[in-house]
Amino acid sequence: MAHPSVTIYMGLHMYEAPADIAVLIPAYNEEVAIGKVISDFHAALPTARIYVFDNNSTDRTIERALGAGAEVRREEQQGKGHVMRRMFRDIDADWYVMVDGDDTYDAELAPRMLALAAEGPYDLVNCVRCDTEDAAYRGGHRLGNAMLTGAVRRIFGDRVQDMLSGYKVLSRRFVKSFPALSQGFDIETELTVHAQELSMPITHVEGNYRARPEGSASKLRTYSDGWRILMMILKLIRHERPLFFFGLIAGLLAASSVLLSIPIVNTYLETGLVPRLPTAVLATGIMLLAALSLFAGIILDTVSRGRREVRMLAYLGHEIRRNRG
Repeated sequence: MAHPSVTIYMGLHMYEAPADIAVLIPAYNEEVAIGKVISDFHAALPTARIYVFDNNSTDRTIERALGAGAEVRREEQQGKGHVMRRMFRDIDADWYVMVDGDDTYDAELAPRMLALAAEGPYDLVNCVRCDTEDAAYRGGHRLGNAMLTGAVRRIFGDRVQDMLSGYKVLSRRFVKSFPALSQGFDIETELTVHAQELSMPITHVEGNYRARPEGSASKLRTYSDGWRILMMILKLIRHERPLFFFGLIAGLLAASSVLLSIPIVNTYLETGLVPRLPTAVLATGIMLLAALSLFAGIILDTVSRGRREVRMLAYLGHEIRRNRG
C-alpha cells in the first residue's frame, strides 16, 4: 500500500522523504521493550509500515507488538540471521529501517537517517553508537566490536564504522541484492562486507545508545557470538578474497618447506648425499601442497569475481528513490 510522502526538516533544508518505508524489528523475548519501540517509530515515521518478526518468543512479545499496532510475522528458525533473511525476502519497500527491539536506539534519529539516505543517495546509513549510560555498552562488547570492526576494515575496506550496530537504513537495491547466508548475530558482518564488496555509497550518523529497560536481558553472548562473528569473517575472506586466503596458506606452506629443506640442501652440497630422505620427501610434499593452494586461490578468485558480478547485476536491477527537495 502506497503512503504519502513525509516532509522532513534538517536545519534550514527541507527534504521529501520516500513514500514507501518499512521499519523492520527482529524480536526475541522483548515484551518489556517492544511496545515502546513500536510507539516511538510510529511517532517518528507516521506513514511507515512497522513489522515485528518474532523468533520463537516465549513471553508476551507478540501480544505487546500487536497491541502497539505493528504487523507481526514469525520466523521459526532460531537466530537473527534467519530472521533478517526472512525480512528481506518478504518485505518490499523503497527504504528499510532496521532496528533492534530492545529500546536501546533513538527512534527520533530515523527521519534524519532516511533524509540523508535519500539525499545522497546512500545504500547504507549506519548509526554509530554513542553510549549515554554506563550500563549501555558492556566492556566486553565494546572491545569485541572494536576488534572485529577493525579486522573487517583492514581486510575489506575502512568505509564502515561500528559494524555491529543494530540500527541502519538500507536501500531497496541493497536488500534485494543481499544473499543473507548467516544464521546469527554474524549477519551484521555479512551486511558490512556486502556493502564493501559492491562499493555501495555508505554514510554514518552518530546516535545515542542507552541501556536496556529494567527487566530486559541482552541475547548477545560476548564470547560465543564473538567467536561466531570471527569465524564468519574468516569465511567471508575465503569466499570474497580467495586469492589472499589461499595465497597466505601457500606462503606459509612454502616457507615451511624451505625451512625443512635448508639443512638437506647444505648436506647435499657438502657431501653429495641425501641422508635424510624422509625429510626431503616431506619438504617436497609440502611445497606441492603450497602450489596446489596457490592454484586453488587463483581459480576461486575467478569464481568469486563471477559471483560479485551477479550480485552487482541484482543491485543495479533496482532503482533508488531520491529526494526532490
